Amino acid sequence: MTRETERIRHELLAIRCRRGEPAALAELVRTWEQRLFFYVRRMLADEEEAWGVLQEVWVAVLSRIDRLREPRCLPQWLYTIARNTLMTHLRGRYAERERAGPEAPEPVDEDDPLARYADVERVYAGLARLPLVDREVLTLCFLEDLSIAEIAEVLAIPPGTVKSRLFKARRALRAVLEGEG
Repeated sequence: MTRETERIRHELLAIRCRRGEPAALAELVRTWEQRLFFYVRRMLADEEEAWGVLQEVWVAVLSRIDRLREPRCLPQWLYTIARNTLMTHLRGRYAERERAGPEAPEPVDEDDPLARYADVERVYAGLARLPLVDREVLTLCFLEDLSIAEIAEVLAIPPGTVKSRLFKARRALRAVLEGEG
């Protein structure tokens, strides 16, 4: 399916969802759940925590779908809600840690044999070691296949900033991956 065909499908789906068609809402979840989970999961170390955040994302999406002004922007709108929900969750988690006192950083299992199983797994393991801002921009660009303009819209930053973050994040990922060898 071409990128243009996919955009048209998303736009039509958004219009049907705004009308409140139950079948369209179910299709929205079916079509986007895996993609949004993948995005959220790349930002969080714990799978169960990612599912909980995704549930919050769906509550927000389904309660606000009638307010989507530009149906053609459905993907950016969904990722923006996912990002905002994720950031709210992370702020809450960091606030809890501050109240609880200092704690060791979350461990990354570098000896996991599956992380070295294939290049893709190596990249995912490398992504897990990057700062959130780098993981986010790389995930949106390479794993979710959003354009620079779409990423800028999701992150609410200028396209030039997206480009510079991508440059820095690629370099950081390369350094992590080369450090493994």
